[in-house]
Amino acid sequence: MLHGRHAASAVSPALPLRYPSLLMPRSRPPFEITREAILGDGIRARMRAMDPELTLLTPEEHRASIASLMQQRPDSGDIWLFAYGSLIWNPLIHFVEKRIATARGYHRRFCLWSRTGRGTTAKPGLTLGLERGGCCRGVAYRIGQAQAAHELEVVWGLEMLTGAYAPRWLKLETEAGGLHAIAFLINRGHTRYAGRLPEDRVTAVIAEAHGPLGPCATYLFNTVAHLEALGIRDSRLQRLRDRVAARIEQAEGT
Repeated sequence: MLHGRHAASAVSPALPLRYPSLLMPRSRPPFEITREAILGDGIRARMRAMDPELTLLTPEEHRASIASLMQQRPDSGDIWLFAYGSLIWNPLIHFVEKRIATARGYHRRFCLWSRTGRGTTAKPGLTLGLERGGCCRGVAYRIGQAQAAHELEVVWGLEMLTGAYAPRWLKLETEAGGLHAIAFLINRGHTRYAGRLPEDRVTAVIAEAHGPLGPCATYLFNTVAHLEALGIRDSRLQRLRDRVAARIEQAEGT
C-alpha cells in the first residue's frame, strides 16, 4: 500500500530508466499540464487556439456529468480514482492514499488521437484509453470525501474536455481488498477514437508525433517507466516502447 498527499508531475530521477535520453525531452515543451492550468482554464484556451472547431464541454456539463456518476455510485465514503496512463505519473489531484490495483475485463491501449497535446491536426499523436477485454494493472487513488467535489472537477477538467472518455464505476482488486473506483473508458463513438490500429502504425505515430506537451514518445516512455517502478509489467507497452525507441534511434542515426 502506498501513501501520499499528492504526486509530482516530473519523472523521479530514481526511476529505472532504460532509455533516459529518450524519456527526457531535449527542450522544455511549450505547455505543461498543471493544476493551475486546469483551474485557470489555460488548457481550454490552448486547445481552442490550436483547433477552433474543436467542441469542448463546458464546466456546467462537467458538473452535470460528475453529478450523474455520483448518483450511480455503488458505495459511500471517500472516492477512488483509477489511473492507467498519465494520471500515474502526473495525477494533479490531492489524495490521501494510493494502491496498486487491477481492473479485470479491460486493458489500456493507444486508441485516442491527440491533435492538441501530443500531436497536431496535421500529424496527430496517440494517447491511452481503457478498452474492453483482458485486464489492466494501474494505480487507485483515494480522495478524501471532503475534497472530492473539487478534486473531481480538476480530473474532469483534464480528462473530459472533449468527452472522448466515458467515466464509469469499475470494481478493482487490490492487496487490501476490492473497491469501486472511477475509471475513464474510451468513448468509441467519439471522433478522436482511433480504433484498434496495427502495432506498426501505432509505433510510427508515437515515434514521429510532437505537440505542445512534447513528444508523443515521452508520454509512452513515462508511462512504462512508472509502471516498472511500481513493479507493474505490461508486456505490450514494453514491446511498444522498445520498438518506438529503436525507430527514433534509427531516425536520429544513433
